[in-house]
Amino acid sequence: MNRVIFTVTNDVFTDQRVNKMAQTLHDMGFHPLLVGVKRPDSPPFNPAYASVKRISVIFQKGFLFYAEFNLKLFFFLLFTKVHLLVANDLDTLLPVHLVARLRRKPLVYDTHEYFTGSPEIEDRPFRRWFWKSLEKYLFPRQKTIITVNESIAALYEKDFGKKLHVVRNMPRYRKPVEMPSRTELGLPEGLPLILLQGSGINVNRGTEELIEAFLPEYGIRDALLLIIGDGNVMEQLREKVRDQHLEKRVRFLPKMPYEQLMQHTSNATIGVSLDKPGSLNYLYSLPNKLFDYIMAGTPVLVSDLPELRRIVEKYQVGKISKNHDPSQIALCIKEMLNDPEQLSRWRSNCLEAAKEINWEKEEGVIRGIYERQLR
Repeated sequence: MNRVIFTVTNDVFTDQRVNKMAQTLHDMGFHPLLVGVKRPDSPPFNPAYASVKRISVIFQKGFLFYAEFNLKLFFFLLFTKVHLLVANDLDTLLPVHLVARLRRKPLVYDTHEYFTGSPEIEDRPFRRWFWKSLEKYLFPRQKTIITVNESIAALYEKDFGKKLHVVRNMPRYRKPVEMPSRTELGLPEGLPLILLQGSGINVNRGTEELIEAFLPEYGIRDALLLIIGDGNVMEQLREKVRDQHLEKRVRFLPKMPYEQLMQHTSNATIGVSLDKPGSLNYLYSLPNKLFDYIMAGTPVLVSDLPELRRIVEKYQVGKISKNHDPSQIALCIKEMLNDPEQLSRWRSNCLEAAKEINWEKEEGVIRGIYERQLR
């Protein structure tokens, strides 16, 4: 059986895209191995469709983390049996590229975002120079590149003159089934539940303004904001909630297995995605959470970004906030909650849209890409 190795700089557990890719390749007859980072809080993870290797690191963040992890990854890949390598994002591409060249193995590069346009890089001159230089060297040397939407594919084509394959990051289709009740999940019954979920709740994601929208002066009555996941601003967000005395109106839950997460998503009244256009990466983002909300039949409130607007307007699944002012976000939430008939229509539209925008629809593209690699 042909072994395919996927590389990531996360702990593999929460990377929905990589896990779906691995499952698809497993179904095609490949043996996937997922290689990521062993974090102190990484939960056990032994999926039926893949093997998992987590590399221990001393440094948990910053340049030293990337240097240590990439060096260890290089030597692991150099001596591990493999037929095809898949580098996920620029931060694992260098060692994978070098091993592919040395061992003459095919390589697929899956860039989940416009990496050098992320706010974590754009605001740091040295970081930006480093990653830009690395990308300038590596990107033109890749034969097969995948990304997550047409807008990001167009940016890369403009930068490097290369055509990319587009595989949108959609959830697998799931027929509507009865989910655990809110009571079983420890959530309040009879109260509108506004949900923000994600594994990258970072700077410029609009979460600060969403929390402020729940201040009493903005008039959202009897609703709970539930934030599920993790990111690099979570501690600041918790502090903000404490400082503004919103503990009874805003609740945090840690990252959780996907099936458990979708139980919460299905119980939400509104699902929120409020990325800001402050960086090219966020401007053209198409977050996983949007499709998770739609798959769960949960109407959405999104920021006015091109890819988000395209989905919401095409399928009529929710509302678009014209800006990120807390008063505007609060107004949108109130308008949605005050129109139960429209909420019901949006729920129905979500469930219909889910039949069309799902991972199974993308698998034809995936199969074509990987079958060509091993001919």
